[in-house]
Amino acid sequence: MTEQVLVEERDGVQIITINRPEAKNALNLEVATAVAAAVDELDARDDLRVGVLTGAGGVFSAGMDLKAFLAGESPAIEGRGLCGITQTPPRKPLIGAVEGWALAGGFELLLACDLVVAAESARFGVPEVKRSLVAGGGAALLLAQRIAPALALELLLTGEPINAGRAAEIGLVNRVAPEGEALDAALAMAGVIAANGPLAVAATKAIAKQSTDWTWNQAWTEQDALMMPVFSSEDAREGATAFAEKRAPVWTGR
Repeated sequence: MTEQVLVEERDGVQIITINRPEAKNALNLEVATAVAAAVDELDARDDLRVGVLTGAGGVFSAGMDLKAFLAGESPAIEGRGLCGITQTPPRKPLIGAVEGWALAGGFELLLACDLVVAAESARFGVPEVKRSLVAGGGAALLLAQRIAPALALELLLTGEPINAGRAAEIGLVNRVAPEGEALDAALAMAGVIAANGPLAVAATKAIAKQSTDWTWNQAWTEQDALMMPVFSSEDAREGATAFAEKRAPVWTGR
């Protein structure tokens, strides 16, 4: 049988591809388990700096596999959410690369990504209310943190899809690429991030993500706890030295 999730590496970037194009990359338990294992590997390995999540066959994902659901399967992992990333996203940056449709659970996977690159033909939607369901894989909880609350409610309550241009306009998509080039554009962005100090990247993501739960006074204390180990690291010294010597830094993650 064809592997339902493909994982490859390119210059410190891990590429995770949902590989069920015949089912519009619908999410089942096998896909969920494999995606979760891949992001665990991303976080565990020092040589992997950034992840890119995409779909095969010109579609990102049409959401949960309803046939698998009716057979008793769920693409959610206990304590971790959809595909193991919506409730507990990876520590390292994750970029979504979207061609075609990203619907329902597929859309919610993108909310677990830190950045999104979409082809011009991409379409996004959370149509759950049209079937008297709730977007419980993260969209109802998180979309209003990602974009303006009124715009989030429009998507959630109408269930109507939007195109890549509109998604970029409202801040859901970072960059729009020509059709068929979303992955290449995401890899270019990932390469820029991967060239930066890995300790600084991880701490910066942690501060940006966790700060929404902090009070103003607490925020500075929590930020210091995450930031100061980076400032005292070997990589921080290497960054300053490389700048002074006008050369590319060599990061060790220490």
